[in-house]
Amino acid sequence: MLTLRGVSRSFGGVRAVREVDLDVAEGEILGLIGPNGAGKTTLFNLVTGLTLPTGGSVSFLDREITRLDPASRCRLGIARTFQLVRPFPGLTVLQNVAVGRIYGHRPAASRRAAEAESESILDVVGLADRPHLLARHLTLVDRKRLELARALATHPRLLLLDELLAGLNPTEVLNAMELVRRIRADGTTVIMVEHLVKAVFGLSDRVVVLNAGQKIAEGPPSAVATDRRVVDAYLGAAEDA
Repeated sequence: MLTLRGVSRSFGGVRAVREVDLDVAEGEILGLIGPNGAGKTTLFNLVTGLTLPTGGSVSFLDREITRLDPASRCRLGIARTFQLVRPFPGLTVLQNVAVGRIYGHRPAASRRAAEAESESILDVVGLADRPHLLARHLTLVDRKRLELARALATHPRLLLLDELLAGLNPTEVLNAMELVRRIRADGTTVIMVEHLVKAVFGLSDRVVVLNAGQKIAEGPPSAVATDRRVVDAYLGAAEDA
């Protein structure tokens, strides 16, 4: 579904992503882990078009999209959440989600249709009881739910989740993990960036590890967890923390 070949991104003299090759198969959950500053979010930005690469190519469903803008990629079926959530604060919860249904992949035919579909998406993420609440009044946890709902409203083929589990308590983490499984079961391919290693390993079919912008390991969670390079670069520090 998604192919990256030699993808790099530099900011001045800093090489944030270095010649990364990556293949994502349709229907899988891929975990992306690594220490702070490893280049994970930059890689997400390169996939979604928020940042353009200084080298390499990006293809989606056999179409090269390396220089394509974010809106066009969204219409092709690529959506993401952001670690720092920024809903439209002056719109209601329902209206925020309806925006995704109107402008995303396979957009709704009308505003009424968009809002009707958005109600069912709010039910999926646990916000069905607050459709008319202004987004500015949501708690951080509920803003994360809204962020996910807005992404799902675009009807993505590929969904990138950036720190969806950050700030959640253990019960909320388990609920969110089950939701990710449901999203995949409904036909959406998922790439997730998380620092909760146990959650990533519990969800992912395959894990990719970045360090200093480079891919240092890739494989099933059980193999990655015992890779000496990964333990030295990340898992040892994560376990100490």
